Amino acid sequence: MRKLIGFLLLLFPLATHAGAQMYEPLSASVRASLYKAVSDNVPRRTSFSSAVEEQNWLAEMSRRMEKRIPDQSRRLDFLKSVHYEASRAGLDPQLVLGLIQVESGFKKYAVSSAGARGYMQVMPFWVKLIGSKENNLFHIRTNLRFGCTILRHYLDIEKGDLYRALGRYNGSLGRPEYPTLVVGAWRNHWAYNTPSTRISSQDDKHPTS
Repeated sequence: MRKLIGFLLLLFPLATHAGAQMYEPLSASVRASLYKAVSDNVPRRTSFSSAVEEQNWLAEMSRRMEKRIPDQSRRLDFLKSVHYEASRAGLDPQLVLGLIQVESGFKKYAVSSAGARGYMQVMPFWVKLIGSKENNLFHIRTNLRFGCTILRHYLDIEKGDLYRALGRYNGSLGRPEYPTLVVGAWRNHWAYNTPSTRISSQDDKHPTS
């Protein structure tokens, strides 16, 4: 499996594999819960457990991302936003970085052939389902908020099965290529040993159909 992941990442180092979340009817309770999750405007608080953790994580991730986002101020704002929104949704921030690498190649204004938008390639129908007309999916915090909320939703549906949740996110459920690429990017490029890892080992399962 490691050899396959390495081969795929070597073959497509800069390629993006944006898919399209598929529209599925939501119950009123789920829709209300997701709406609350994306519209919560409580004043932002740090998602780090300490100032030292924040400094260390930002320094390491900034170093790894320097070539992708050369401007330091923009890079740090992006990383802080990823960490905050991922942690808020109960996700590992490094997993989200891996997903963004595969989905958009860290291109803020990326648009897929299916119409998915932004860093996390969110389909516009989500704005109609759980957002409001003011939501701009090219806005960094809005895109990350929707993307992390949607991935968390799919993880809950799949009872923690990360590969199936990623398949739903990409619109390729049942096929291993996309989950393999995301997990490979997560482990090989963004893995970071920290007590603040949010996703449990139960979520990291092998591909299933």
